[in-house]
Amino acid sequence: MDTDTTGASPIRVVLADDEAMIRAGVRAILASDPGIEVVAEAGDGHAAVELVRAHRPRVALLDIRMPRLDGLAAAAEIRRVVPDTATIMLTTFGEDDHVARALGHGASGFLLKAGDPRELIAGVHAVADGGAYLSPRVARRVIELGAGRLARRPAARDRAAGLTEREREVLALVGAGLSNAEIARRLHLVEGTVKSYLTSIFTRLDVRNRVQAAILAYEAGLVDG
Repeated sequence: MDTDTTGASPIRVVLADDEAMIRAGVRAILASDPGIEVVAEAGDGHAAVELVRAHRPRVALLDIRMPRLDGLAAAAEIRRVVPDTATIMLTTFGEDDHVARALGHGASGFLLKAGDPRELIAGVHAVADGGAYLSPRVARRVIELGAGRLARRPAARDRAAGLTEREREVLALVGAGLSNAEIARRLHLVEGTVKSYLTSIFTRLDVRNRVQAAILAYEAGLVDG
């Protein structure tokens, strides 16, 4: 994992979890990377939204289960009021119903609280750079859940067939977890062109975010694994 941030501003993060010990642990992990700065912490979803509104961070890390306003509702509100802030959901393994709902709220990542600390750092960097990130143990469940949702629509392969060859190439790289900048380098494009392709892909496939697009890329067989 390359997290060299020489000459770059740190990624500003708002962290929200109702358990103080969890927040302290997550903050300590993030503090080990000089390219990440936790600018504020919240103990409930309502406070998280207000802090994101005030600090305009690049990333909001949200526990799914919180008082006053849960992480799912907070993610939806953040997407509405501060759309430039990417959201990552902190979850425990087996919360399938919450993970399925979070897909519809535009979350860019899902991380396990009990996962490898390196995943936390990698996830923050990935979503800050415009990508999506799923903890490996969560990824398969998210893909399976996505498959169930897509089963009520035309087959994923048929949907992807409606894209141009270049759009399918971009979709495959989104499925592989690459950021816009990485896709641009891989395909020898400028980043603005990649963003234009993604806008077209999301519209053609009727998906709302990169995670949903990545699921469809897997289901369509565009990504190995």
